[in-house]
Amino acid sequence: MVVHSFYVINRSGGLIYSYEHSIPKIEFEKTFSYPLEFVLKQSDKGVQVYFGQRDGIKVGHIILSINGIPVRGSKIDFGTSTTVTSGDGDDNREGVSTSRDIIEYLQDSTNYPVTIKFGRTRLNGNEKLILASIFHSMYAIACQLSPEINSSGIKELETDQYKLYCFQTITGLKFVALTDPKQANVDLFLKRTYELYSDYALKNPFYSIDQPIWCPLFQQHIQQAIEMVEKAPLTL
Repeated sequence: MVVHSFYVINRSGGLIYSYEHSIPKIEFEKTFSYPLEFVLKQSDKGVQVYFGQRDGIKVGHIILSINGIPVRGSKIDFGTSTTVTSGDGDDNREGVSTSRDIIEYLQDSTNYPVTIKFGRTRLNGNEKLILASIFHSMYAIACQLSPEINSSGIKELETDQYKLYCFQTITGLKFVALTDPKQANVDLFLKRTYELYSDYALKNPFYSIDQPIWCPLFQQHIQQAIEMVEKAPLTL
């Protein structure tokens, strides 16, 4: 069992703490023939799968390497050319880069068969902030859709790969954990993290409510709590 990551979202939907404990490395390498079965598109992270999926490769995955050569954003460097001396003694340019645009390279049928490694990059800070805000809005929508008043909102979301747990305090603070679907005692873990927040953040005279948490002791005890819940049932 494993806890993948843990987050704290403030009352206005801002992400004030995130900790990635065990994020699985997702990579798939396969040899393809022409034409490629995916629609590719350039993004700020590189060349990304925009449409189509097979063999574990899904929309959102980016190209990491081609024929074992790591890519650099939307380009791939196949090395440098050698010096060529003409008959009159003039030398051509030495060390000219043979960098190619990835999408153009994969559109050329003469380059096939080609071995491509796809993978998924980790979320950056801005993406985490956006997702925290979206989840905060989803939580509020779930409360409004409830046929009963005073709904607790989203407590669990389950997929075939992970489960999302959310514990909201009476003041509107949200503690969120992404775990293995079979991980037990996550509700107890989240309540424990609330105690740690009260002990090491709220009691810190230099901490302001709803602001990012920069407390080494809080980080340390969160790590210990995750290790405890992964190994054995957590008792309060």
